[in-house]
Amino acid sequence: LGCCTAASVVTDGGAAAAAAAGDERSLYIMRVVQIAVMCVLALTVVFGIFFLGCNLLIKSEGMINFLVKDRRPSKEVEAVVVGPY
Repeated sequence: LGCCTAASVVTDGGAAAAAAAGDERSLYIMRVVQIAVMCVLALTVVFGIFFLGCNLLIKSEGMINFLVKDRRPSKEVEAVVVGPY
């Protein structure tokens, strides 16, 4: 009976509006926190891929330099190139 009277509607209306405003604010804060967490995770993934790519590039460059140092031109090739001049 208390919920259906005009007096209870007037008195409960303010509390319901305040509760709705509080719920709306908490939902907004929760949304902002979710967006912040997703941004941090996205940046972590992007930088992880970037640094992994840089690391692989450095390692491949080092391996190429290692292979180039191992392949020394033979003296016979120099003799053939110098010979006709």
